[in-house]
Amino acid sequence: MIKIYFSILLLIFVFQSGFSQTEKLISGKVLHQNFPVEKVEVANYNSKKTTISNAAGEFSILVKVGDGLLFISKNHDIKKIVVDQNTIDKNNLLIPLILKPEQLEEVIITKMPSIKLSTDKGYEQGKLDKYTLEKSARSLKTGVYNGSIENGMDFMRIGRMIIGLFAKEKQKIKKSLPKIEFAALAKSSCDLTFYIETLKLKPEEIPLFLQFCDADPKSKKLIENHNILRMMDFLSTKNIEFKKR
Repeated sequence: MIKIYFSILLLIFVFQSGFSQTEKLISGKVLHQNFPVEKVEVANYNSKKTTISNAAGEFSILVKVGDGLLFISKNHDIKKIVVDQNTIDKNNLLIPLILKPEQLEEVIITKMPSIKLSTDKGYEQGKLDKYTLEKSARSLKTGVYNGSIENGMDFMRIGRMIIGLFAKEKQKIKKSLPKIEFAALAKSSCDLTFYIETLKLKPEEIPLFLQFCDADPKSKKLIENHNILRMMDFLSTKNIEFKKR
């Protein structure tokens, strides 16, 4: 009698265990601030099954107790829940999503060269021209306009003045730039390992090799338009010529 009772209990346990592992179809709705969200991918992390929410934010998917559900949307943070028996019994999930914070586009601020005009005679003349224009505007009289401005300015002279100011500033910036030597640029672009292991040069040969490269007019172009890959290619080509000598 005891054996029969034990066998019945064992069968009930096995039946309940198997029943709990059976997948069931549950439904739900994806929302953001009480508005439905469509095209949200709902993925069962354990079974790898997926579905997509419709225009009303609704979805249905097979799950069992212990499964993890992921809710993935392009414009919202990823949501994850773990399915328990209460979730299956309720069978009416409401999944709130949080909108991703907006990312600001990269803003590049370029520092423009300053133009100092306070000590420039041209600037003083410009102030006089501006004053003349304002005075003429205030003193316009009624009558037929003949196309001229009383006490008008010399616009050609003002244009040449502005162009000259920018030319002087550009020349000043150009003179202030330090001269870059090819040898220093080549050493900073490629480390010692490149010269010894890749180019197979001895340490004492490296200064002579860089002088040899500097004599090539192409080295000046590398200084003006610096690029590490082009520098390495140039040094490799010159290394073949250097070893032949």
